Amino acid sequence: MPKDLNMCILLDIYGSIITEKQFEVMDYYYNQDYSLQEISEHLKITRQGVRDNIKRAEHAILNCEGKLGLYEKYVYNKEKLSRVEELLLNINNLNNVQLKNASLQGWLNEVSKIIDELII
Repeated sequence: MPKDLNMCILLDIYGSIITEKQFEVMDYYYNQDYSLQEISEHLKITRQGVRDNIKRAEHAILNCEGKLGLYEKYVYNKEKLSRVEELLLNINNLNNVQLKNASLQGWLNEVSKIIDELII
């Protein structure tokens, strides 16, 4: 069962929708990188029980993400904020007054547009 690192973020977002036991198993598996056998020994349940808990929790989390799309929105917002940061750095690095006036307005318009997209 390959580990999907995006599941760590999904677990942070949707961890409250699964049972405490499922959350505990998912935390050990994804966040603390325990093997199925290590989780089994630690929680005193079968290896199959660990796997079943992981599969049920993954299904519930992915189902919610499919309906709500919070992780997708998080990634989108993160990309847009990185672009805003890049534009602000460009503005900060301008030295030539003429270039500053010409480029500044375009960059500020793009920053404004991105911020409007993030708010909506």
